[in-house]
Amino acid sequence: MAGIVMGVIGILAAVVVSLPRFAPHWLSIWLVAAAVALLFGGALVARQIAQRGRGRYLGPARKFLLCVCPALLAGAVLTWVLVTVNMADIVPGMWLLLYGCAVLSASTVISAAVARFVCVMGAVFVVLGILTFVLPATAHIAMLGLGFGVLHIVFGILIGRLAHGD
Repeated sequence: MAGIVMGVIGILAAVVVSLPRFAPHWLSIWLVAAAVALLFGGALVARQIAQRGRGRYLGPARKFLLCVCPALLAGAVLTWVLVTVNMADIVPGMWLLLYGCAVLSASTVISAAVARFVCVMGAVFVVLGILTFVLPATAHIAMLGLGFGVLHIVFGILIGRLAHGD
């Protein structure tokens, strides 16, 4: 469920930024969307952990965060650096690439049944990031929407069905 909610937030951000009135504010809108997605996604995951019995999941949750957070921190620092030197046009590709690396890392510490899907999702994010670097800037918002929106929803559904047997 967390991935689906995060994906919906990503699609909403892409739609808002695609409106000419909001296009100049794309970075601020995506940063707010990322914070909201992190908040809601984290809350939903924490709720799932609490419902299943806290002690059983603290170790894996800690390992997951240790895999994901370094790449996300690198993305935050590099975003600041690139914006500071007027190179914000590189940010979308970097976000997709580093998020894909974070997801790939996290796939190593989760259950084997889900890890395959998470690994594929991370690899697709990496590919989207690389493609974004070679595409014109006019395509960057669509790539962010595809990655942080569509991919999260698709893989959220796949992983949810696998994890819950639906």
